[in-house]
Amino acid sequence: MAILGEKTNLGNQQSKEVFHLPSSKSALIVFTRNPELGKCKTRLAATIGDQSALDVYRFLLDHTVKITTPVTADVYVYYSEKIKDVDSWDTSIFRKKQQQGRDLGDKMQHAFTDVFNMGYQRAIIIGSDMYDLTTQELENAFLKLEDNNFVIGPAQDGGYYLLGMKHLKPPLFKNKKWGTQRVLSDTLQDLELENLAILAEKNDVDYYEDIKDIAVFKKFFPHMKD
Repeated sequence: MAILGEKTNLGNQQSKEVFHLPSSKSALIVFTRNPELGKCKTRLAATIGDQSALDVYRFLLDHTVKITTPVTADVYVYYSEKIKDVDSWDTSIFRKKQQQGRDLGDKMQHAFTDVFNMGYQRAIIIGSDMYDLTTQELENAFLKLEDNNFVIGPAQDGGYYLLGMKHLKPPLFKNKKWGTQRVLSDTLQDLELENLAILAEKNDVDYYEDIKDIAVFKKFFPHMKD
């Protein structure tokens, strides 16, 4: 991939953004939170503790790296606070940027605007806390965008785990109570007249109840009793 240059962000944190020429018509945006003790998976931490919640989140990050590495799209990792030059996201595969905006809606709109301005024709955004999301499902979501203008993956908690589009639609990011059970229904209302593909419903990881019965997670909270 061709590097166009670097941008230094002189806000509260110093970071560098490396610019690349698009090598695909599709961009996958991954929103990630910097894995710091007491600052990630706070709702999960309320039950299993800060350290266990951090361990779970790091496990989910590794899973996200694994499933996004083979995707046939340019993958952009948007950090919540500061860009890490050396971490699980290999710079030879992933393109690193920093989230910008006041709330989640602002940040997502900025990211979509960013990649569309770079010339991408299809863009999908996901978080980094989906254990049951696969590479094939991500590829399928991009395929859905060949015949639809939008694609969405409903989450069991009333939100969504994936949102994709061929062009920016600002109302999707406005007037939402992020983190509540109304996000999905309000978003679907915005898309009521659009050509939309809806994916299978999935469960993201926010609470202890989301993972307590999944064997692979039990090693992270041996102190918890069923």
